[in-house]
Amino acid sequence: MTADMDWHLARALLQWQVELGATEAIGDTPVNRLIPTPSDAQPTAPVPATVAPAAAPLPAPLVTVDPVAEARRLAAAAADLPALAAALAGFPHCELRRGARNCVFADGQAQARVMIIGEAPGSQEDRIGKPFVGPAGQLLDRIFAAIGLARDHPDPARALYITNPIPWRPPGNREPAPDELAMMRPFLERHIVLAQPEVLVLVGNTACQAILGERGITRLRGRWHDWQGLPVLPTFHPSNLFRRPENKREVWADMLTLQARLRENPAP
Repeated sequence: MTADMDWHLARALLQWQVELGATEAIGDTPVNRLIPTPSDAQPTAPVPATVAPAAAPLPAPLVTVDPVAEARRLAAAAADLPALAAALAGFPHCELRRGARNCVFADGQAQARVMIIGEAPGSQEDRIGKPFVGPAGQLLDRIFAAIGLARDHPDPARALYITNPIPWRPPGNREPAPDELAMMRPFLERHIVLAQPEVLVLVGNTACQAILGERGITRLRGRWHDWQGLPVLPTFHPSNLFRRPENKREVWADMLTLQARLRENPAP
């Protein structure tokens, strides 16, 4: 309101605007009521100065373990068969151990002339903790008894020593995978060196793959092979004879070959 305008004049002008239809007071420029004006802003406390946090230390690089190299190291450090059995039982890198009950190491006479290498433990072997204790093992005992050899014979010249390339039962009794055989091979090779047999008998394809690096037992059996200067005789696995009884003739021929070899080279 100006100095030369009293309230009567001002009221009359406002009444005139209302009569013209002016119902709101609008300024010369639009105002965004959603944006607070400086007068509406609430005072804020000053933000204290902060010190930049120290940089977090870099994570340590992941250390990857080569299970085959670790198996070689542990196997080479075993001075005798009990030490090797302990190293094998404590080896943590093979996943098969997670589903197995026992580590199946060996059975028989450790000083035997003949060392038998089988395939992998089955359900009964896993439960008892010894190789070849199921029906196939019972047939194996009868086969070798026919040429005068037994795992429980007190005379090393007529005894047997039995082990497997894999000490833990694979799930569902499947065949061991190539990487599993490679991981366990250092233990198997050290096992042979410590047992010092005169002859190796490989029963089945898994044993042939682990020692000779080959499969095809029908082609490999019936003739002598060599592993680091040690004579090796492959033959059918006893479980094969349950499925194919006609192979008993070939297994008997292999036993006669083994018997002749032992007689030609009598024990000292």
